[in-house]
Amino acid sequence: MENLKLTSRDENYSEWYNQLVLRAELADYAPVRGCMVVRPYGWALWENIQAALDKRFKETGHVNAAFPMLIPESYMTKEAEHVEGFAPELAVVTHAGGSKLEEPYVLRPTSETIIGTMYSKWIQSYRDLPVLMNQWANVIRWEMRTRLFLRTTEFYWQEGHTAHATYEEAEEETLRMLGVYTDFCYNEAAMPVMPGRKSENEKFAGALATYSIEAMMGDTKALQAGTSHFLGQNFAKAFDIKFLDQNNELQYCWTTSWGVTTRLIGAMVMIHGDDQGLVLPPRLAPIQVVVVPIFRKDSEKEAVLAMVEKVRAGLKANNIRVHVDDRDGLTPGFKYHDWELRGVPLRIEIGPKDVEKNSLAFARRDIPGREGKSFVSMDGFEQTVADMLVTIQDNMLAKAIAFRDAHIFEVDNYEDFKDVVDNKGWAKVWWYADNENEELIKSETKAKLLNFAETEGEGICFYSGRKTNTQVFFAKTY
Repeated sequence: MENLKLTSRDENYSEWYNQLVLRAELADYAPVRGCMVVRPYGWALWENIQAALDKRFKETGHVNAAFPMLIPESYMTKEAEHVEGFAPELAVVTHAGGSKLEEPYVLRPTSETIIGTMYSKWIQSYRDLPVLMNQWANVIRWEMRTRLFLRTTEFYWQEGHTAHATYEEAEEETLRMLGVYTDFCYNEAAMPVMPGRKSENEKFAGALATYSIEAMMGDTKALQAGTSHFLGQNFAKAFDIKFLDQNNELQYCWTTSWGVTTRLIGAMVMIHGDDQGLVLPPRLAPIQVVVVPIFRKDSEKEAVLAMVEKVRAGLKANNIRVHVDDRDGLTPGFKYHDWELRGVPLRIEIGPKDVEKNSLAFARRDIPGREGKSFVSMDGFEQTVADMLVTIQDNMLAKAIAFRDAHIFEVDNYEDFKDVVDNKGWAKVWWYADNENEELIKSETKAKLLNFAETEGEGICFYSGRKTNTQVFFAKTY
């Protein structure tokens, strides 16, 4: 066995990403075109993401449910803008049980239609509102160009669907969930996302407004990491979701939907990874600490393994996810490289000298080389490790913020804009909203309007020259 060197990020960023996802055993290509198999290490990471998000959802009053993957085709046509937006991506089942179906079924690209149908049965009165539900599921969107985690035909996600009595309540829910996603990304994934409203061109099909969290990758391209949609009454009217209000008058509900996907894994790979492999944030890493025993002679083995077991038991008792690499026939150097590839936040090395000194050798994944190494006492090692994991988490977020901020440039003319999106990162510009101009910029530069920035004051639109009080971010995207 040997540690194969990854293609460097500077040499070929796309190839680096593809190699890393495969070699770190996050996922593999499935025999079905455009689909992926999420391997146990990748699924453990997704489970940790699920747990952190699910806790937040439940704290805000949401409950989980499950809805069918098969959706009657007629449901998809009830909301015209919605079906038009998804038409190219739909997969349709026409035959089952050896015969042609009377009505084809669509494999869900998203569940607004089936959930809206059920809400119309369940909601009768204002007393039934709000309805706050979430579903953990897989969906199918027939993508033409795919990349593991970032864009696949089948992917895993959560989709929240809520119904409310008023416009204000639904809008508040939409923004609340955008805030939940932002909080998760900063505090769990060490991803400094930029939340904001999408343009009319980029909003979800059938929504009144769409909000997103946008993340800057290590090559400065943008990735939409999550969305929250204010659907207004469009789906309520299409699926007859009504309630009797307090005046005994029949009203249509106001609805929302919101979701994040396994794309978050791809985002973490590209934001934090380096030429040695993954760098995983401690709060989400499947293994937070790996312990590597080192001994050359049988006479050293017993004492080393005794200390290793003490460390393992102590960390486990403190709810730290720890793994002992006791594989035979592999050198310590091989193991170091292997765990660096997999992005384990902290490595502890224990050899005969460490036993003698009653100390542990630490190697931080977020700081490669000698600078990330230190020696600590065995006394109170559990707290020392816990504190180190917090330090690593904080440092990863700080590095990501510094990188993001260093690659956002405010420009006021089209030539500088093109230079920024081609060579430097994101452009922050004054923008007079114009759908046609947005499409022209996209076709000429391949840069998309990401979302609207928080703005104070007034400026001149960099493209049209018109006065505006709005600023937006543009960038090339995944």
